[in-house]
Amino acid sequence: MRPLRSLGVCFATLLFFAASGRAGTLHGTVKNGTTGKSAPGVEVILIQLQGGMQPVANSKTDAQGQFSFDYPALGSQPMLVRAIYKGINFHQPAPPGNSTLEVSVFEPSKDPKIISVASRIVFFQPSGDHLTVAEEYSVQNHSQPPQAYFRADGNFEFVIPENAHLQQVAASGPTGMPVTQTPIDKGKGKYAIAYALRPGQNTMRYAYEVPYPGNTATVKVATIYPAERLLVVAAPTMQISGEGLESGGQEQGMSVYGRENVPANNIMAVNVSGIAPPLQNEGADGGGGQGSREAQAGAPAPNIQSIPGRLDVLKWPLIAGFVGIFALGAMLLARKPVMAVAGDAPASGGKAKAVSKSKRLSEVDAAVDTNLDALKDQLFRLELRRQAGTISEEEYAQERARAEKVLRELVRG
Repeated sequence: MRPLRSLGVCFATLLFFAASGRAGTLHGTVKNGTTGKSAPGVEVILIQLQGGMQPVANSKTDAQGQFSFDYPALGSQPMLVRAIYKGINFHQPAPPGNSTLEVSVFEPSKDPKIISVASRIVFFQPSGDHLTVAEEYSVQNHSQPPQAYFRADGNFEFVIPENAHLQQVAASGPTGMPVTQTPIDKGKGKYAIAYALRPGQNTMRYAYEVPYPGNTATVKVATIYPAERLLVVAAPTMQISGEGLESGGQEQGMSVYGRENVPANNIMAVNVSGIAPPLQNEGADGGGGQGSREAQAGAPAPNIQSIPGRLDVLKWPLIAGFVGIFALGAMLLARKPVMAVAGDAPASGGKAKAVSKSKRLSEVDAAVDTNLDALKDQLFRLELRRQAGTISEEEYAQERARAEKVLRELVRG
């Protein structure tokens, strides 16, 4: 079994790291998620992410909703497939190693009652005499039958302070694929984006800068939609206060504050002061090391019932979204790799060693497939960041080297 397993890992290695010039093929189907039927006659576009989302091939679905593409980069680098249904763009990532794909489209709806804001995160990061503010909304579409909430004049709105400079806006659907959006300026600091909010969880992200003279500022956080939960996150060296904000202690090395049931059309003044070190890559420890645990142990008990004991569920939206999408000048925190062999203590006696070795080999066999999937996802996101220009070549090389090291560990077993 071990030779076969190693062969499979080596084959995966070729999929991840070998870039060849041979043509790749992608076969796909477009399905109407509202009716459950195939979607014929839908325009489909293959987009190369290298160089800023460049369309490289066009197709149209046949009577069975099927399409295909032949393009050299398919299979060797991440691509994106866009299906245009009733004038609305629906995206689906086509990661390396995949030769088949299903793209879901939905009937459009203009009814705002089918969406709700489950949570909102506001992240503060000082940068010299400016303060970068990154915000993320978790928007749920609970339509039945499933429909996409969309308006061409903008179906998701947000407001930034009058002295703020908008940097970038991105949105992602249930697939998690972030797509940069062109904001629609509504005037007086109000913006909107026209993005199809698909059934399930959607994520809206935007970042802006405000002046930060003397390392202090009052940021007026405006609310258009009611939110079940508002979280404010900053470095523990910073001081945060605001109406209704309660301290939730420290999680993942960051200070967390929260407020429940924020009403719509509300402005909350958040007082921010202090400096913070540049965001650093936490390495393979993933923020769960001894230093982080000590910080958590010394933090006050959370006062907010809805904040979980750990922010693991928020770590990736927080870091991957804000750092990767908005280029806050730091590296994406690497996902903590699940090591195949946890350092067992030396066993006494040959029998104990044999049992320990057998156990480790069993753990390796059980973990390889899971690790490969996680590694593939990590590499896909890394390539996206490189091609979007949100990571330097040096940082890219370091992250890739780390991924290669994890893969070699898997190969060795």
